[in-house]
Amino acid sequence: MPKIKVFAVRNAKEILRDPLSYIFALGFPVVMLIIMTAVNSSIPEEAGLEIFELRNLAPGVALFGFTFVMLFTSILMAKDRCGRFLGRLYAAPMRPSQFIIGYIAPILALGVLQCLITYAAALIIGFITGENLSIGGMVLSIILLIPCLLMFISLGLLLGGIFNDKAAPGICSILITVATILGGVWMDIKSVGGGLFKVAEILPFFPAVELARGAVNGSSDGTMGYFIITLVYGLAALIGAVAIFRKNMRKI
Repeated sequence: MPKIKVFAVRNAKEILRDPLSYIFALGFPVVMLIIMTAVNSSIPEEAGLEIFELRNLAPGVALFGFTFVMLFTSILMAKDRCGRFLGRLYAAPMRPSQFIIGYIAPILALGVLQCLITYAAALIIGFITGENLSIGGMVLSIILLIPCLLMFISLGLLLGGIFNDKAAPGICSILITVATILGGVWMDIKSVGGGLFKVAEILPFFPAVELARGAVNGSSDGTMGYFIITLVYGLAALIGAVAIFRKNMRKI
């Protein structure tokens, strides 16, 4: 346990040393929340577009923020691996799962903090615009989003373990686009329907957003099914990250 703690503290310092982690991981989701709220205020009521209403927008932006957590996780892992830092650490008496926990712990804390900041900003905006949001619903939303956050962190570790620090960010950028589109963050994927919506239901992004929105809005429709989907994907990504890490250890 002390070894994991030391490694986790080191990773936290590496993340905090990069100012981009503050800008994109903590600040950018809040900026997008403000911009999209402004966009919503200019949309006529008769359009019936609810996707940008604060109660639906905030959970979507929370997931959008997680994609940047994935990006920074992949960069950290890829740099450690390609810079031979991990090669030296492999000599330490630690198992692959312990290394993974050392990566996940500080990044998980960052993701939860990001979610708290996003929802706190949504509460402030809601107070200004007159939109009432449930604090209890937001707290439940954060809890239900943890498997999704774990999935994105694990995906970052997985991609960083496979690709170098030049290729990993590009792959993550593609996943960010896929997650926001198929997650229904900026568009009503339900209204699109067809094959695109069927794909969205299979992947974890849309269920995660719907799960978070349901908690904020006090709706339990499909909650258990959505939670199971995000949990299964989160565990699968975590197992994949550990497997890749173990494989990389054997190459040294």
